[in-house]
Amino acid sequence: MNPYRRATLLCSVGLGTTLTFASSHWLLAWMGLEINTLAITPLMAQHHHPRAVEATTKYFLTQATAAAMILFASTTNAWMTGEWSINDLSNPIASTMFMAALALKIGLAPMHFWMPEVLQGLDLLTGLILSTWQKLAPLALIIQTAQTIDPLLLTLLGISSTLVGGWGGLNQTQLRKILAYSSIAHMGWMIIVIQYAPQLTLIALGTYIIMTSAAFLTLKMSLTTKISTLATTWSKSPILTSTTALVLLSLGGLPPLTGFMPKWLILQELTKQDLPIIATAMALTALISLYFYLRLLYAMTLTISPNMINSTTPWRTQTTQTSLPLALFTTAALGLLPMAPAILMLTT
Repeated sequence: MNPYRRATLLCSVGLGTTLTFASSHWLLAWMGLEINTLAITPLMAQHHHPRAVEATTKYFLTQATAAAMILFASTTNAWMTGEWSINDLSNPIASTMFMAALALKIGLAPMHFWMPEVLQGLDLLTGLILSTWQKLAPLALIIQTAQTIDPLLLTLLGISSTLVGGWGGLNQTQLRKILAYSSIAHMGWMIIVIQYAPQLTLIALGTYIIMTSAAFLTLKMSLTTKISTLATTWSKSPILTSTTALVLLSLGGLPPLTGFMPKWLILQELTKQDLPIIATAMALTALISLYFYLRLLYAMTLTISPNMINSTTPWRTQTTQTSLPLALFTTAALGLLPMAPAILMLTT
């Protein structure tokens, strides 16, 4: 793709999200989401591969459906209440419809079916944008309207997303699909606590973006998209393999890594709100997610020499990729837990 065209599209993606952040009117927020969707569509289809075109078509149809539902919900709310303000979502039918549309936009279960298929058809950098930046605008709208949405609906969406995100990733061999189910599970953690402590949702979102960026950039650096090729990366870059293992454990939420911080704070908040059963269910679903990260580790570490592997070991070739972003994100994904009190103080 022409660099000027790519720069224009990336600026439009940023503009759409910023417009949604800054808007207090439903039509402006909807317009920002639409600019965002239309700008990322050519970036997704830039390789002209049949899988990429199929993924782009699926993504466009789901996002267009969600945008139509948001427009219908906001129009219904304005018809009933006479208000177009985002903070005045008082009609229960409109608020439920609006939450369903935003759940479809960010891939919450049970509206998650497009997410693994779309991510599987994209290259790793576009998949990174889809998994991180594209979640910001819908989550900003959910945070603004969380107090007007039925708490039971938010709880059901949160628990079902963590369950589906754990179960769905168990039997996968494609790393992009595993990261898609990981994204669904992390979104469930953010949604479950959004009505009680929105600042914890922001902390969970920040740590999710850091860990997911580290994971995608690591896979891009080692040119890996399947578990079978991940198993042979030790011969090409042993240090990168060891940091990959730690990043995956951080995504699973294992202490003393960064990924443990949001899960610990969210479980603590749920217990404070006198919801021990929900907290227990969330902790158990986190164990399911941790299992498939451990499965990746098993494939990586048990194929290190002198053990035997069936596939061809790759050559150690010089890479021309820049490694500074990967180093920064990996460091943050592994070592932010001791700063948890400072981060909590900054967000409250």
